[in-house]
Amino acid sequence: MDLIVVKFGGTSVGDGSRIKKAAQSVVNEYMKGNQVVVVVSAVNKTTDELLGLSNDAIGGNLTDKQKAEIMAMGELTSARLFSATIESLGVKSEFIDPYNDLWPIITDSNSLEAKIDFKTTNKKSDGIKNLVNQGIIPVICGFLGKGPSGEITTLGRGGSDISAFLMGHCLEANEIIIVTDVDGVMSTDPNKIEDAILLDEISVEEMRDLATHGAQVLHPHALRYKDPLITAKIINFAHGDLTAKGTRIVGPFEKDMLKSVSVHKNPISLIAIVGEGMLKKVGLLAKITNCLADNRINIFGISAGQNSITAFVDKQDSEKAYHILHNLVIETDVLSSLSLGTDTAMITVVSPDFTGETPGIISNITEPLRKNNINIVEISSSQTAVVLYVDWKDGEKAFNLVKGVLE
Repeated sequence: MDLIVVKFGGTSVGDGSRIKKAAQSVVNEYMKGNQVVVVVSAVNKTTDELLGLSNDAIGGNLTDKQKAEIMAMGELTSARLFSATIESLGVKSEFIDPYNDLWPIITDSNSLEAKIDFKTTNKKSDGIKNLVNQGIIPVICGFLGKGPSGEITTLGRGGSDISAFLMGHCLEANEIIIVTDVDGVMSTDPNKIEDAILLDEISVEEMRDLATHGAQVLHPHALRYKDPLITAKIINFAHGDLTAKGTRIVGPFEKDMLKSVSVHKNPISLIAIVGEGMLKKVGLLAKITNCLADNRINIFGISAGQNSITAFVDKQDSEKAYHILHNLVIETDVLSSLSLGTDTAMITVVSPDFTGETPGIISNITEPLRKNNINIVEISSSQTAVVLYVDWKDGEKAFNLVKGVLE
């Protein structure tokens, strides 16, 4: 007997026929002898419509607490509908919302971006386990939490995905299934490139980075609860079948991936190439990277300005790279000169907070360096990492200061 946590997104429960189709797929799995826990989102566009109504009626005077309670109505309704539909198909079900004593997801008091109290949530999940063991299918509101005083909170954007993976982790499920309006994870957006293909599987790390950079299939924060022993997949609601193929998400989300700081073991050399109007020269960047690649020199990073391009290479390759690039400068009219910089330490910081949702996170990292008179030679960032280059002599001190920020 397997325990399956299945999450239905808003589109997959977008109307009555889809709710019935989704409920039937759950009942079919239950009739095979498996235990099923359902996490359900609000019916498609319901939350936006509720917010639109409240804005029209109240404007900007809506408190966060009021907003959370209004937004919750979508999930409160869909959970009741879904549970009732399961029962109409002959199987016992119970909807679980934050007003229910069995509600498992406990948070802090932040109404709109609540942080999960994992220890308490894990303990409270025993009530859901007992319900499942009685042959009942729980239907849990996604996106919602319960604060310290029993108030409704929300988990923020993508909250239903978080609910599903959190429940899967706490219930020690065998599988988590995300049912949505796409077949799975594609090689790219099929609306933009028709030749996009469906991926059979994708790693947790790849899925996190893809989701962080704009893919709407799954929220990256949900993956922090991906247990290595639990399989997960994304399927299309159109199948009406929880055994549909879709895309598997493989591997664990390692705890040290959540927040980590590392220093490259060797010094990194910066080679700056200058010239006028470099960014307007088609193929120039490719020439620089190709000539280094042809000589098996790895580039750790690259930054470009209007009149300069800087390449970051391992110190042991720096002299060779310097001479190779000098030859390129001589051969290329738009380039005028280059210089080999001093040795630097490359510090890489990875955190789920680098998703554009935490204003000031980069300044929090750099401020301790400023206070300790450590010069940042170069900095680059993405939605998953920040890379700092400091003088090699300051590397260890900078590493400890940055590490202290994340602890």
